[in-house]
Amino acid sequence: MNKAIPVLAVLAAAGLAATSYAVFTYAPFEPVLLFNQKIFYFHVAHAFMLFVAVGVCGLCSLVYLKKRSPRWDDVALAGAEVAVLFGAAVLISGSIWAEAAWDKWWVWEKRLTMSLLLWLVLVGYVLVRRFAGASAERLAAGLAVFGTLGVPFVYTMVDKGDHHPQAGRDGNVMTLTGPMKIVFWACVLTFLLWFLTLVLMRVQSARAEREIRELREQGLDAGLFT
Repeated sequence: MNKAIPVLAVLAAAGLAATSYAVFTYAPFEPVLLFNQKIFYFHVAHAFMLFVAVGVCGLCSLVYLKKRSPRWDDVALAGAEVAVLFGAAVLISGSIWAEAAWDKWWVWEKRLTMSLLLWLVLVGYVLVRRFAGASAERLAAGLAVFGTLGVPFVYTMVDKGDHHPQAGRDGNVMTLTGPMKIVFWACVLTFLLWFLTLVLMRVQSARAEREIRELREQGLDAGLFT
């Protein structure tokens, strides 16, 4: 077992408890949305980790296509599955925010639509890995590289007339100050720890699964199984 996993898990759990407390006690209330505004700290932090997970999956898939090393494919698979989880959290928390802020659960704006498409690409990656047979790894790797290209579009595709806040230097995140800034980046660090924990755990299990498959194939070749 990777010794870093339990350490990261404990730190992530402690960080989640501390940031959850800080979000509701230390960070100031927004005068209009009140408690509903607090979802911002978790929604955006999950979105950041979604981008990181997609980047890990796409980069490792690209290296796998070049080197055909299973180790890179294991990391890509872990990144994709974790990205599906973080992506689901982003979409769900974003819908809750939208209902509170805009009185709409969903609006078909460019960023929201692209976020949904990116998440569906990740779900497609997982399904391909499960059901595409012998060529699953290569097909999924190509899909991952394609999906990674959508990340900059999700980040930047916001017009001034959209409901969704702007990104970049003048966006909500970069203009945070005081306690809100401290709590937000603490949340990002916390979910980064969760991301590392989940990815390492999934890589470990993926490599164990691969070793079992290889042992079974060797047993079949040796006539030990029928």
